Amino acid sequence: MNRQDFRFFHALRVRWVEVDMQKIVFNGHYLMYLDTAVSDYWRALALPYEQSLHGMGGDLFVVKSSLEYKASALYDDLLHIGMRCARIGNSSIVFDGVVFRGDQVLVKGELVYVYADPQTQTSKPVPQALRDILLGFEQGEDVTALQLGSWEALQTLAAPLRTEVFVDEQGVDQALEWDEHDALCIHAVLCNRLGAPVATGRLLPSVNGVAKIGRMAVKRVLRGQRLGDQVLSALMNAARQRGDTEILLHAQCSAEKFYLRQGFRRQGEVFMEANMAHVEMVCAL
Repeated sequence: MNRQDFRFFHALRVRWVEVDMQKIVFNGHYLMYLDTAVSDYWRALALPYEQSLHGMGGDLFVVKSSLEYKASALYDDLLHIGMRCARIGNSSIVFDGVVFRGDQVLVKGELVYVYADPQTQTSKPVPQALRDILLGFEQGEDVTALQLGSWEALQTLAAPLRTEVFVDEQGVDQALEWDEHDALCIHAVLCNRLGAPVATGRLLPSVNGVAKIGRMAVKRVLRGQRLGDQVLSALMNAARQRGDTEILLHAQCSAEKFYLRQGFRRQGEVFMEANMAHVEMVCAL
């Protein structure tokens, strides 16, 4: 196997705690590397692992793991762990993993999971929906689908995610979260292939050609997967298509770098909104 055989990679740098006196990675840590990569693989599928698997009535349990050592990783090496779903049986799922340093293969591994009842750990058939997601991803299919529409059309998808992120996670008062603007906005909701919302945002009516984007939310366990990029891009395109010339938004300071990468610039000083530090940002269309 080489790098071209993998769609998904997890990057990591070897830490001091993972090496022996010769600065060589201790052999048992490679299983940890593969397990870490599998966890990130589920995020690449836009699937919150526990919620998604338990929602289908099962969970995955490791029944076999094997490693084949080709060469050693050293302290401070930058490694890329290639991970792929190799095959799916009636109740088993087999993952192939390879630890790469550049193009060099250091370790090959195989992880065999059995899909089973979470309580009894009794095996059961892999659900068709999960088969379709895994095989589709390996064949290059998209793992998400974006919807643009009115609050009436998308409220049942957007509202639970906004409640989860803003009210439950960040402690925003419900009275501040829900306002009269929702009914006037264009809403964007990104869903995974199970139909569950993973990111959302809204575009308010423009004023003198200036549009405002707000309520940008991404499911906590899936952040860092560029899901917010897709929502923001869709809302900016919607603003551009209706003739707006500029986008304005109030970004939480923790998200400022995200918007800078999208071409926004900061203007003004930090201010408080919903008891959190914000900064105003703008972007020309």
